[in-house]
Amino acid sequence: MKIFLVEPAICLSAFAMALTSPLTTQYVYRRVWEETGNYSFVSNNISECEQNKSSPIFAFQEEVQKKVSLFNLQMDISGLIPGLVSTFLLLSHSDQQGRKFPLILSSVGALATNVWLCLLSYFAFPFQLLIASTFIGALCGNYTTFFGACLAYIVDQCKEEKQRTIRIAIIDFLLGLVTGLTGLSSGYFIRELGFVWSFLIISMAHLVNLIYILFFLGDSVKQSSSQNVSTSCSESFKNLFYRAYLLFKNAPGERRCLLCLLLFTMITYFLVVIGTAPIFILYELDSPLCWNEVYIGYGSALGSLSFLTSFLGIWIFSYCMEDIHMAFIGIFTTTAGMAMTAFSRTTLMMLLVRLPLLFLIVPLSVLRSMMSKVVHSTEQGTLFACIAFLETLGGVTAVSTFNGIYSATVAWYPGFTFLLSAVLLLIPAISLCIVKCTSWSEGSYILSVQEESSEDASDS
Repeated sequence: MKIFLVEPAICLSAFAMALTSPLTTQYVYRRVWEETGNYSFVSNNISECEQNKSSPIFAFQEEVQKKVSLFNLQMDISGLIPGLVSTFLLLSHSDQQGRKFPLILSSVGALATNVWLCLLSYFAFPFQLLIASTFIGALCGNYTTFFGACLAYIVDQCKEEKQRTIRIAIIDFLLGLVTGLTGLSSGYFIRELGFVWSFLIISMAHLVNLIYILFFLGDSVKQSSSQNVSTSCSESFKNLFYRAYLLFKNAPGERRCLLCLLLFTMITYFLVVIGTAPIFILYELDSPLCWNEVYIGYGSALGSLSFLTSFLGIWIFSYCMEDIHMAFIGIFTTTAGMAMTAFSRTTLMMLLVRLPLLFLIVPLSVLRSMMSKVVHSTEQGTLFACIAFLETLGGVTAVSTFNGIYSATVAWYPGFTFLLSAVLLLIPAISLCIVKCTSWSEGSYILSVQEESSEDASDS
């Protein structure tokens, strides 16, 4: 008997992803520190960096910051092209072939990548080999592939349109709960178990997740075996891109404009959020904060709290305001949080920065829900394929760009990247104002989509 519940897979994947990111960054940071100079890295100290700018160690740690930032840039670029292709193909194909295949393949890629991380840390292979593993892992899909398929799986099960916003918000809540607890413990994983055992535990989580998806999870979409027989591989490949083209072409002019605006708003907001995410760790490792792995874990846990508070915010606000107003609240509070981060110089201030970032995830959840309400039920996989494709392309581009900006500005003003992000968040805010001015009416667009779907069903 199959289980039609994708939440366990999301929780296991979120645990592995939330633990992999800070561990990989700190592993690379430690390896670069040890290979750049003769200064040993002692993890027992509260601070592992020098705050006196006249000290030679200060110049050394700035050099380490630049090298780690540039290496992160190289890793992100190496996974860009394969990640884009695999994400779009897998999610678009899931409308006909089911949601499980992209879940399985992306889980296999994540498992292989973390097994390689375990071997890399155990045998102390050159850490530059991470670039190759990132490339190979991206061929199987990445986290946007996995969560895009999960969102499409959930939308398939939501028969009532009103459930989508809350259901997607619940997923964000689970992500926040799991990543928050994982982030809180990530420093202790490094301190008590070391990198080898930590990466091994992550690999085991991916393995359990893969077993659950393969043998226990049911598929929300029935496979169309007749289509597989009648179409060739090249025709199927062309159809994937053609369905994405039809997603926008067949929509009425007003709804097509609305869909493009919503997609632009979400992606521009996503670029800033995902681009600054890895910079937080580097910013916290540098002076004057000089956080160790335990403090970084506390910061990651507080950052993940935004998933929980965003869910609560959506749940409460949905009773008294429309989706678009919730998105406005999230964008404006995130802008304030980024601006505060740029001027944070103490541990207390850096922890308090998380307060205005409590609704960080609200715009992403709400905008996804708004977009899903203006397309047909048969186009959900294609929609989330386009979203995941743009998230992969934009995510790698944003992380690479922000890493480059941080590397170039860390010597004279480390907070410049966050100040720039606060300014860039004005773009999605303006775009959302345009959506509001076009008289966004949630009920009318849902009704029009339902009417078109019923007409298509009657014609067929």
